[in-house]
Amino acid sequence: MPRHKLVSDEEVLDSLLPLMLQTGPDGLTFAAAAKASGLSAATLVQRYGNREDLVESVLMRAWDNLLAQTRTGDEEEPLTPQGAISLLIRLMPGDAAEKNACDGLLLLREDIRNPKLRAKGALWGKILAQSLGRRVSKDEKAAASLGWQMAAVWQGAHTWWAFTRGEDADSAIRRALQDWVDMVERAGR
Repeated sequence: MPRHKLVSDEEVLDSLLPLMLQTGPDGLTFAAAAKASGLSAATLVQRYGNREDLVESVLMRAWDNLLAQTRTGDEEEPLTPQGAISLLIRLMPGDAAEKNACDGLLLLREDIRNPKLRAKGALWGKILAQSLGRRVSKDEKAAASLGWQMAAVWQGAHTWWAFTRGEDADSAIRRALQDWVDMVERAGR
């Protein structure tokens, strides 16, 4: 008779993401994962096979969650430049900037190195750029380019805020995005 899982894979993976943010992918061991998830290391080995597959599963779950948040934001935010700014702030609020600027970089390295994770990140980027582009331009060709540009400004604003910290993250990132929107609008696109 098969045993039923008392803790779902989603619950396990969600419990391990904060640990991985703290330790980085290289620091995620089955012993640490067992402590964080409440399951035994042997149970985790049964479910995920090896440490690399466990790391990949945690990061795939994180990408799936980000994709879902992006799609929800796309459905709920207005089709305006301000809606694009709101969507981005919603995805990475200012109060999470410190964690994302420091600990998130440990995960980004793994996302870029692993072909499956890199493909998932590329898919998210495409969906995000489309969501942003249709909020800043009605012209399909311009929207495609502008969506990618806005995503780059957003990521750049986060990166430079992490270095300068002259104001709170939310204000700095909003200002950078608004400056970019104003520039695009002045250019007449």
